Amino acid sequence: MKKIKRRSAIKSIGAISLGMATSISIRGEASNLPRYKEDDRLITDILVVGGGTAGVVAAIQAGRAGCKTILVENGSQLGGTITTGGVVFPGLFHAWGRRIIGGPGWELTREAIDLEHGFPNFSQPPGRHWHHQIRVNGPLYAMLAEEKCLEAGVQIRYYETPTNVEFKDNNWIVDIQGKGVGKQIVCNQIIDCTGNAAVTSLAGYNVLKETVTQPGSILFTLGGYDYESLDLELIPNEFRNMLRQSWRILRGSSATNDNQPFTPYGFHVVNGADSTTSESHTLANIQGRTLVLETLRKLRSLPGCEKIKIMDMRPETAVRETYRIDGVYKVSYDDYVNGNIFEDSMSYSFYPIDLWREGQPILQEYLEKDIIATVPLRALIPKGSNNFIVAGRCISSDRMANSALRVQASCMGMGQTAGAAAVLAFNKGTTPLDVPLDELRRLIENHGGILPQGN
Repeated sequence: MKKIKRRSAIKSIGAISLGMATSISIRGEASNLPRYKEDDRLITDILVVGGGTAGVVAAIQAGRAGCKTILVENGSQLGGTITTGGVVFPGLFHAWGRRIIGGPGWELTREAIDLEHGFPNFSQPPGRHWHHQIRVNGPLYAMLAEEKCLEAGVQIRYYETPTNVEFKDNNWIVDIQGKGVGKQIVCNQIIDCTGNAAVTSLAGYNVLKETVTQPGSILFTLGGYDYESLDLELIPNEFRNMLRQSWRILRGSSATNDNQPFTPYGFHVVNGADSTTSESHTLANIQGRTLVLETLRKLRSLPGCEKIKIMDMRPETAVRETYRIDGVYKVSYDDYVNGNIFEDSMSYSFYPIDLWREGQPILQEYLEKDIIATVPLRALIPKGSNNFIVAGRCISSDRMANSALRVQASCMGMGQTAGAAAVLAFNKGTTPLDVPLDELRRLIENHGGILPQGN
């Protein structure tokens, strides 16, 4: 498939915008222009919904493999948790001295690092997981993700969200609503990368959610004080680490592999943070910002912090857990900590069990030496589905396994698997569950992916 360069794509968009502006200016002022425009259908091979960590990789993989691909994102930029949520340390790409995540996700991360700074040393066992974290520049990552999608021929549609999903005549008909526009997208394959399994639910497949979900985090950076001159005896414990981390960030000393907990921002835990609906997500964001404002006021009453200020804050509360699909296979805690390799394992995951609990310490359990968890294709496919696959934190898994699988590098591996499986399913006129596994492995490897050894 011929690649579409970023400048060409932007030029085309600009020409359309100019034409619209010209036609309106000829008519002069008009009070009856429609505020909502109903457009014709869009026809595509693959529709990816959700432009976060997994969705970007899935779209790039599908586009590069030759399928006409549309990526729908309800926000203003790509990257999701890495960019809008501010968790700018996508990990983990390495385990036990070797890299385990490749493909478009690693390529994107590597280029973001090459334009900023060097990599930490991955040759040694990680000790604690933050020793192998990679810090990226969030805005740069978003721009690179957009560029790579456009180069792969992916049509990006911001500010839009599905409202209805129907399977008919072996194709999906998806109603999309956005700012001043309504679309109907007809596609052969859907990849749900919403994180909330939102499209899975709209399509009528079962989704699962815990009674009590993990808290979220609002991330921010503080400035306007000299940490080294503070009398820490006069600073409450709850603020000390927050102040230390922000000070290290502003001094440019928050690099990885320095034997310190890797927290590139101060953060507040937001209990009950839920991004499932606009109402629950609004509440999570308001709660997060309220906590930050309260913290600023409290800190300004402390000696040495009278001029403290907010230097940066992410626009959204980062959410850890909402809905998961009821998949053909559910990855269990035992599967994860034992590093089980399945016949259809297509990517790795290496992160400790990392369950956040309201009012309690984080429950963390590290994998034993040389153990690396894997992700089976079946865990990305809802039971009873056709021409449908997911990627990201909504993977079919129990709560403990999901607490580790949800991290960015693992989601990138899933995204590549989902993109490749959707391409094969489209080309063969079948569904992702039935694609030939050997062909799927070859396609993933041909695009730089790293397959689990032993399957």
